Amino acid sequence: MKAEKTEPRQSTAQRIEQALIEEISAGEVSPGQRLDEVSLATRFGASRTPVREALSRLTAQGVLVQGERRGVFVAEYSRKELSQIFEAMHEIEACCARIAAQRLNLLSRSEIEAAQADCVAAAEAGDHVGYLRANEAFHSAIYRATGNPYMAEIASEFHRRTGPFRAKKFGSRKDLIASAESHQALIRDIFSEDSATASKGMRSHMTASFMQALKAN
Repeated sequence: MKAEKTEPRQSTAQRIEQALIEEISAGEVSPGQRLDEVSLATRFGASRTPVREALSRLTAQGVLVQGERRGVFVAEYSRKELSQIFEAMHEIEACCARIAAQRLNLLSRSEIEAAQADCVAAAEAGDHVGYLRANEAFHSAIYRATGNPYMAEIASEFHRRTGPFRAKKFGSRKDLIASAESHQALIRDIFSEDSATASKGMRSHMTASFMQALKAN
């Protein structure tokens, strides 16, 4: 009898890294904010070693930066740098939508729909943080639908970097609802299984999103 395969357990450093990524992406931690090792170790009930490892990994990804003085900070960007990052992200997101449309299956469709249902629920409740987390899951579901883990990781990295800046554009419940509604048109374009339509739909979605984010920052 074959032994059942078990998923590898997350290390403490990975758990801390994931938690911080989610918070930064959802705008719960502001650009320029210092992350203190001692406070994080206490919060996560861990020693400083896994905290240091998590912070080091996030620094390598460009999500955090090493300060001139001791400590690490959430990355800050000038308006020009942010515009350049958004430009690159725009192309990557459009590419993900194009490939996802070609490779859709029942699982990827259901994951995208489930994430969108969470977006709608959070928007209607006026749950700002909940919506940002659901929005992150929505885009991640599209990245996974490409069937290309390398592309999904690149897209996720840009999404993480811009999280605190995109979060600022949602100032009210009305903004959340408008964003959730814009997902519906994007889903239709991707589910059409026409790559050109999906790419065009994502470009339109991201252009509107980036313009709002730049205006808010």
